[in-house]
Amino acid sequence: RRKLRTDVAAAFPNLSAEQLTEFIPNKEELNVIKIYSHKGEAVTVYMNNRNPILFEIEKALYPTVYALWVYPDLLPAFSTWPPVLQKLAGGADLMLPGVVVPSSGFPQVERGTLCAVTLLGNRAPVAVAVATMSTPEMLAAGMKGKGFAVLHTYLDHLWEYGDKSYPPTLAPLVTDSAEKESTEDEEEMEGKEPVISISTDPLQHVDVGDLSLKERDSCAIPMGKEELHENRAAETAEDANAEVQQEAEDSRTPQEQMDALFNQCFFHALKCKVKKSDLPLLTSTFLRSHMFSCCPAGQQLDIKKSSYKKFSKFLQCMQHQKILQVKELNKGVESIVEVDWKHPDIKAFAVPEGFSSASAAQDSKNEDREQVYHAPEIIPLYGVSTKMVPLFQESGHRKGSILSSSEVRNIIINYVKTNELVDETNKNFVKVNAILCDCLLDKSEQDEISNLKWDELLSRCLERLQPLHQVTFFGQEPIVRKGNIEPIDITIAQRSSNKKVTIIKNLELYGLDPQHVANILQQKVQASATIAPVPGTKDRVQVQIQGNQIHHLAKMLLEEYQLPRKYIQGLEKAPKLGRKK
Repeated sequence: RRKLRTDVAAAFPNLSAEQLTEFIPNKEELNVIKIYSHKGEAVTVYMNNRNPILFEIEKALYPTVYALWVYPDLLPAFSTWPPVLQKLAGGADLMLPGVVVPSSGFPQVERGTLCAVTLLGNRAPVAVAVATMSTPEMLAAGMKGKGFAVLHTYLDHLWEYGDKSYPPTLAPLVTDSAEKESTEDEEEMEGKEPVISISTDPLQHVDVGDLSLKERDSCAIPMGKEELHENRAAETAEDANAEVQQEAEDSRTPQEQMDALFNQCFFHALKCKVKKSDLPLLTSTFLRSHMFSCCPAGQQLDIKKSSYKKFSKFLQCMQHQKILQVKELNKGVESIVEVDWKHPDIKAFAVPEGFSSASAAQDSKNEDREQVYHAPEIIPLYGVSTKMVPLFQESGHRKGSILSSSEVRNIIINYVKTNELVDETNKNFVKVNAILCDCLLDKSEQDEISNLKWDELLSRCLERLQPLHQVTFFGQEPIVRKGNIEPIDITIAQRSSNKKVTIIKNLELYGLDPQHVANILQQKVQASATIAPVPGTKDRVQVQIQGNQIHHLAKMLLEEYQLPRKYIQGLEKAPKLGRKK
């Protein structure tokens, strides 16, 4: 501890003796753990109060964001625009065009100086980086090129070792405030709409930096004010601004253009399509039924071509900006439960030309009929359990490895052939060796069974593996969940006066919006349909419709939505059709 305090004092001379004692306390518990980066480098992490405060690579000490939130002035800081955080969280280094130049000038640093990266309007650092140029070199280069190599960011694996708290809101220095006011005044003089609100929350939960598990594959090259306005959806329709925006679009990468398109369709959908009565709204329905319809003609939304890669990451970004709130109402299925329609970004968004308010309102009314539902692709998977490890370790698999049924079959066949376990007298049987005995036979069977048929061998193996399933919704990344998928459950309940009601559960698991299904059923059968919480749960909902409507449900789920019958439970409870007189 004494040596660590000495090393910290040498690495960060700005710390006073009192701060140093507070930083490395004498009596509080201080833990040391060792982790490995994706490059295989050993990283020593020092933990205090369950939060990582320092990490050491090749005998060099670096503070974490948790430490910098307590001592925000520990390192020279450089600010960037809030949208750039998305790039940094995607594993990029900080490029000079994305660095905000304050009126007071940059802090003087040399090449290799350890620096903090903050967001404009908040002094709380969100990244730790090493300067790749000195301050004079940055200015001489015309603020172009890579400025900082990012080592650690908010939301990476190192941050996850702590309490996963958000950055505090720390007021900018007076000079920064003056700069901001001056910039806004200049924008107003030029007729441009100023930035109304700047978020300091994170944009998405991504493993990044040298402490992530993925290689860096890009560098952030933000477009300065033009991209900021694009991301904040605050452009005006003036010709001069349109020309500037067109030039910015021409110089952006395809990934940046797709990010901008997602932002545009997102704000357009919230402003014109989604109503408070639609909430909670499945995220898959929001993308398919609302955002897709807001996409300009000739363009197509493709999350894989954006920097987010997954729609859940995009929504997480928007949630951290406090635009909306997403919750997992059902296991593995997320829904939008709250939208802040008073958020400055939504209020400032201007509907693009070609989308009139009347047509937007009409689209909102007709979207249930216009949108096509795509049944998800469901694949059963299997996880290697502890008991089954000896059988699978020869093929290089460990506990928790995820396999398809065909992969399990091939592994078992190869294992049997490699160990020459095929019965020579009858090739339909497999001899049970010690490993197969321990893995596949119960204790009462171990002395009785010496061989198994091939199909019984495979079925026993699948039964003893951990059941999983993979669900792939249209236009989204596959999701792997534990257990077998629950079927859509249809039941008939009796209410007062001998009235029957049809109850449908688990629609969300298949990408179906319960409110949407209730609306369609209500129109088809002309009966009252409501959404109610599932008894005994907090966040799950069910559809309840008057009468026994299983015939209509079967037609809708099987024929219109093309869902396999094996995923629907309760169709046998349909009323028997009597003969017409």
